[in-house]
Amino acid sequence: MPKVIIDCDPGIDDALALLLALASPELDIAGITTVSGNVPADIGAGNARKVLRQAGRQDIPVYIGEMLPLGGTYVDAMDTHGRDGLGESFLPEIPGEFPEKTAVKFLEETLEKEEISILALGPMTNLARLFQKRPELIGRITRLVSMGGSFRSHGNCSPVAEYNYWCDPEAAKACYQLFAEAGKKIEMVGLDVTREIVLTPNLVSYMERLDKKTGEFIRKITGFYMDFHWEYEGIIGCVINDPLAVAYMIDSSMCSGFDSFLDVETEGICRGQTVVDSMNFWKKKPNSHVLTETDAERFMSFFMSRILNKEVEQ
Repeated sequence: MPKVIIDCDPGIDDALALLLALASPELDIAGITTVSGNVPADIGAGNARKVLRQAGRQDIPVYIGEMLPLGGTYVDAMDTHGRDGLGESFLPEIPGEFPEKTAVKFLEETLEKEEISILALGPMTNLARLFQKRPELIGRITRLVSMGGSFRSHGNCSPVAEYNYWCDPEAAKACYQLFAEAGKKIEMVGLDVTREIVLTPNLVSYMERLDKKTGEFIRKITGFYMDFHWEYEGIIGCVINDPLAVAYMIDSSMCSGFDSFLDVETEGICRGQTVVDSMNFWKKKPNSHVLTETDAERFMSFFMSRILNKEVEQ
């Protein structure tokens, strides 16, 4: 069973992704690290603990990561995820101190000891900090699956940019550059596939019927998110980006795509845009596997069956 570290910024869809990962025996979760993105890293760490309590997995350690992006200017996404990051559900805080060890130090020490996969569900600030300091540790990573970026889809925080990469474009750029130098690829689960994954009010009601405890938790944290999507995108429901990255890590046949060289713009109106050289204009060795297709019905059946621990047909 491969070990994985989940680097995230919980966040409503991060919370749903954690529920899926925790319910999946294919993943041996060594720890959860948080980074400032949807909410500041310390608030995200508290939210991760709330999800762990919901799943009965408080044995998994949570490490607080970088509070500011590499460029120093941080813009959260509380307008999308609520003041508490979990849809203004204001769930009770979990008592207890967090480890003194930082997320970056935990990542470094773990990779020094063993090979591991990383599931990056937020800005890649923690990873950039580590790899800029210790680029040789990239060779210890079995897989790096990153929810972020966009190839042909429009952005979700600008016309061209996805939020995770927009929030810290310098970090995303550094990671792709360092992976290129190491001859490895980041698997990019971008908006081209995640926009297909929409959790609707009907599906939430169905989950409540099948599992009252889990369904009520999901309703509490997603109502705010659904209101946001209706106001800004005209969607009845909410796009849940991060759970697809978890499903893809477990079963890569869940999505398909292609290898390409990729770079990230860091300035101006195109800040955070992923420039995918799909036509091999630059003649550079691929540093990414860019996902372009997914089966939304198959994913939703997988997602609901796992988190509810019940068979759910497509």
